[in-house]
Amino acid sequence: MIAAQLLAYYFTELKDDQLKKIDKYLYSMRFSDETLKDIMNRFRRDMEYGLGHDTNVTATVKMLPTFVRSIPDGSEKGDFIALDLGGSNFRILRVKVTQDKKQPVQMESQVYETPDDIIHGSGTQLFDHVAECLGDFMEKQKIKDKKLPVGFTFSFPCAQTKLDEAVLVTWTKKFKASGVEGVDVVKLLNKAIKKRGDYEADIMAVVNDTVGTMMTCGFDDQRCEVGIIIGTGTNACYMEELRHIDLVEGDEGRMCINTEWGAFGDDGSLEDIRTEFDREIDRGSINPGKQLFEKMASGMYMGELVRLILVKMAKEGLLFEGRITPELLTKGKIETKHVSAIEKTKEGLKKCMEILTRLGVEPSDEDCLAVQHVCTIVSFRSANLIASTLGGILSRLKENKGVARLRTTVGIDGSLYKMHPQYARRLHKTVRRLVPDSDVRFLLSESGSAKGAAMVTAVAYRLTEQARQIQQTLAEFRLSKAQLLEVKKRMRVEIEKGLKKESHQEATVKMLPTFVRRTPDGTENGDFLALDLGGTNFRVLLVKIRSGKRRSVEMHNKIYAIPIEVMQGTGEELFDHIVHCISDFLDYMGMKSARLPLGFTFSFPCHQTSLDAGILVTWTKGFKATDCEGEDVVELLREAIKRKEEFELDVVAIVNDTVGTMMTCAYEEPTCEVGLIAGTGSNACYMEELKNIEIVEGNEGRMCVNMEWGAFGDNGCLDDIRTKYDQSVDENSLNEGKQRYEKMCSGMYLGEIVRQILIDLTKRGFLFRGQISETLKTRGIFETKFLSQIESDRLALLQVRAILQQLGLDSTCDDSIIVKEVCGTVSRRAAQICGAGMAAVVDKIRENRRLDHLDITVGVDGTLYKLHPHFSRIFQQTVKELAPKCEVNFLLSEDGSGKGAALITAVGCRQRELEAQQH
Repeated sequence: MIAAQLLAYYFTELKDDQLKKIDKYLYSMRFSDETLKDIMNRFRRDMEYGLGHDTNVTATVKMLPTFVRSIPDGSEKGDFIALDLGGSNFRILRVKVTQDKKQPVQMESQVYETPDDIIHGSGTQLFDHVAECLGDFMEKQKIKDKKLPVGFTFSFPCAQTKLDEAVLVTWTKKFKASGVEGVDVVKLLNKAIKKRGDYEADIMAVVNDTVGTMMTCGFDDQRCEVGIIIGTGTNACYMEELRHIDLVEGDEGRMCINTEWGAFGDDGSLEDIRTEFDREIDRGSINPGKQLFEKMASGMYMGELVRLILVKMAKEGLLFEGRITPELLTKGKIETKHVSAIEKTKEGLKKCMEILTRLGVEPSDEDCLAVQHVCTIVSFRSANLIASTLGGILSRLKENKGVARLRTTVGIDGSLYKMHPQYARRLHKTVRRLVPDSDVRFLLSESGSAKGAAMVTAVAYRLTEQARQIQQTLAEFRLSKAQLLEVKKRMRVEIEKGLKKESHQEATVKMLPTFVRRTPDGTENGDFLALDLGGTNFRVLLVKIRSGKRRSVEMHNKIYAIPIEVMQGTGEELFDHIVHCISDFLDYMGMKSARLPLGFTFSFPCHQTSLDAGILVTWTKGFKATDCEGEDVVELLREAIKRKEEFELDVVAIVNDTVGTMMTCAYEEPTCEVGLIAGTGSNACYMEELKNIEIVEGNEGRMCVNMEWGAFGDNGCLDDIRTKYDQSVDENSLNEGKQRYEKMCSGMYLGEIVRQILIDLTKRGFLFRGQISETLKTRGIFETKFLSQIESDRLALLQVRAILQQLGLDSTCDDSIIVKEVCGTVSRRAAQICGAGMAAVVDKIRENRRLDHLDITVGVDGTLYKLHPHFSRIFQQTVKELAPKCEVNFLLSEDGSGKGAALITAVGCRQRELEAQQH
């Protein structure tokens, strides 16, 4: 018993001793984590060189764009053909993708031999051969009459400018067919198919085998965004943000980059870690100085590395008692499959003995142990190197996404990874150490690259079909110049109806007289009080206007809330609350004793009979106070002031906010005679000739008309451009059938139109993987401020995704692109039809004045106009195109409802004085 233990102990000692010797001998092949992190950073730097516009030319890691922009989302379906040309065998598959959960992908394949004389012959011969095999395959499958989409896995370095075009950079792997390098292989294949003339094929995508691997795994796991091959050769691809790929136009979305990482180190950047054995392998290869990283890490060279080490160790008497045989000196005698066999846990040493015995070196048990250890060091180095470069890709993905922890899947294929007993485990462990803040799933690719080509084709097919249908949906929102001119013409018709006495009653665009007869001329002077009621907040302002050389406007204001019970109580309670707030403000300003002139901005539809009388037509915006509709609101205010018995005020004018906007701008710019609000609501006003306003006495001079244009179209005159989404928004609104124009172009409704479109696209399976979340079902969730954020040019798609995530919508990159396009289309139409309305107004003024050319300024206010990144530009462009005889300037208004009300009051006071002098 003791003897056995002693023997075992002796053997272990011997083993440890022997292994330490080898560790020392192959010290330069063993890397610390520090070195691996350093290699990872070097690779990161090389990736950036490859992506950069100026650095790509000299970069060793080429970072080729593949034009694959999306991973499968599980909704692909169809019948596809995949060709796989990458070695001496050429495979053709028919891949049926269905929505059947049990067996979503069915494949039938056939392998065709590619003889050497064809591999080394002419390009024409090679592609004629491919076309012939494809014809034979289609014949057997009985699909010659169908024009099926084809995906082509072509595993050679190619430059692509689109998905269905690939120019061969250089042949590799024994291929040498003439006249192909520098030519588009799709063209060559199409030419060969056309020449036969017995079938048609639609080649939709050319992919590299690495990309094929990522796509195959991507069908099973939508998180997959990296593909790696660790086999005879090695390479990787991953999904990069398009904004970082200088060689491809556009910033939206992602694209798969084929790194071609085998060439990492070809510029000498890995010299410090290459060993004498690596240099010897390189010297004896068919491409010296090229693919240096691949030569250190891939299966093609691993057996050879081991052989070179064994030769050197034997020469130095460290192995086989110095015996060297012709077999051991023969290149290729130790293959990678031998390395895998030797490293097996149980029968590895036995296999080692067999392999070494065949080489005639008469190995001892210690020799076998030593050789097993050499194999381990060489294959472990390979796993470590690949872990470093993969770590580079993963850390870049993490940075691109801006997340604290990366969750992703890596699709892997290749004989070394699959066959070697320890390789996968070692690779995974090292990756986890190098990129600790990540959860990486490694997914083995089944049926590899060819199925991937079918997947790329399936995705391309889905996206093409999807894009077509989405464009068809959005086409209804894209209005032609002819349609916009029609909107302008109809607005003009409605304007005339509103101005004429006989049609005013049933006109939808009401053209309400405001009794504001002129714009400010700079002589306004005095202290004025302004009230601003138009929403849940109520403002009281003191405005001090000074005329003369140092014209100035000084404002003080205070904001008061209006409780919901007051908004929806009695009219008396509402006006008492308003007066209570005025009283508080006058105390605050110490001005209770002065009898100040007051302007009242009242942003609800009013029928005015004079500057200081306005009958409320109807409450809007959630107000419901009783006994107000049909009453003169100025009288209601005056009565409430009387009830308070604390102060006196002279109510001079009741003002609509649109008119206030015009007046504020006119104070700065005398040519301003139009006001526009493009915010939550939409409305306009302008100076009309008094003789045209038939419902007001008098023919001399002008008067500002409050158009109330939001109701344009309520009589059905815009039905031909309203979409089903507009109808749906209208049906779900508080005032169905009313304010139809406003519902197509104002901030309050744009988000709602977008939401309706997104629901429809999701139902049709084009968005959010077909899942309609609770959030998306919620009315009003999509505020207009989100539209402004999503459409901002500075926002990358990641931020768009973040906004959608805030809304509880888990979106992919493709989803974000679609959402962004929907938002842009809806807001563009809004700006255009708003512009068409404005073009009608300025042309009307030009015609009123019988001018060939009109110079005019429009005062504008409203959040949509001010905050949306494109609305104002598109709006102005539309006005310019539709009213070419008008030179229109746009001026942003500062506080139209406060300052504007005070200016109207000042102009009103002057008007009263003039009238008093005349009498």
